Amino acid sequence: MSLSDLLGPDIIKLAEEKGIGSVSIHKILKQSGRDISRTTVTRILRDHRNKLGKPRPKGSNIPDFDIGNLPSSGATLDEILLNRKKESKRVAHAKESRRLIPVEVKADGPIGILHMGDPHVDDPGADIFAIERDIDLCNSVDGLFAANVGDLQNNWIGRLAPLWKKQGATAEEAWLLVEWVVKSNKWLYLIGGNHDEWTNAPSKSKGDPIKWMMDQGKGGLYEPHGARMVLNFPNERKIRINARHDFRGHSMWNPAHGLAKAAQMGWRDHILTCGHLHISGYQMLKDPASGLISHAVRVASYKKYDEYAHTLGLPDQNVSPSVVTIIDPQFSDDDPRLITVFHSSEEGAEFLKWKTSKK
Repeated sequence: MSLSDLLGPDIIKLAEEKGIGSVSIHKILKQSGRDISRTTVTRILRDHRNKLGKPRPKGSNIPDFDIGNLPSSGATLDEILLNRKKESKRVAHAKESRRLIPVEVKADGPIGILHMGDPHVDDPGADIFAIERDIDLCNSVDGLFAANVGDLQNNWIGRLAPLWKKQGATAEEAWLLVEWVVKSNKWLYLIGGNHDEWTNAPSKSKGDPIKWMMDQGKGGLYEPHGARMVLNFPNERKIRINARHDFRGHSMWNPAHGLAKAAQMGWRDHILTCGHLHISGYQMLKDPASGLISHAVRVASYKKYDEYAHTLGLPDQNVSPSVVTIIDPQFSDDDPRLITVFHSSEEGAEFLKWKTSKK
């Protein structure tokens, strides 16, 4: 038996004894804890009069017709909860999978990573010759892989858009240069910097062209802002790399402060690297508990002549636009020979060739 069937007699009694309409009856029932809609009260009264053959009272607000419940185009609560649960599981799975991304290394022996600083490949002050040199090194030296900490191009938007007129490369030409860098390299990883992420700003087109280029190129990991990965070597050695566009924390006395701070505050990784500031910085740290030696490397930029830095009077602290780390997995975490750092990409490539020739 429905609620309207149970309350029907009470509603009719209230109407006949008190001479009140559906509005007043609805209020009385609601106050007594009997939650029934006003529409239902109106329908019960109308059906009762029709049964008795009584005409509709003059001035009554009871309609002469009844419209059933039409279906809603919106989702029900159950559907909303189901969709939210699916989305929550999907996001959690994606985020948890990126806490430490496994990378299976096929090379049985030493490898090199050429960490490229911010290219800003379309900027007139960018050293295009150095960019081309490092791309050629990665493609010609076995076991040497490219990596980048972000800001492939200027990508001016918003209040910075007038700066387009100060560079020779147009927006279309800039994207062609970016595509050249992305598709030419054997990438281990590529990080999206703040200039790259401006592509996804509300005023710009949706989607990420760099991700598409990576899918069309020679492979590799692409993540915006940062990525933490573990290189699994055939001899079961595991080398952790924590790469970001930048790490929080700066010091006027130590350009590598943010990375070193991260290592000291719990990120026990073998290599921590970033860029963003267009300055060079390097610091070695040893965890006294485990003996792990961490290398904190801030890579500068290929933007050798920086008008912004000149305007602010910033000192030139660009030692090299790229850094090579050579990893020899035969050594332990506390052995300084496990990772060797070169601020000359050419010297690093030569050292890698020597190491592999010894094997």
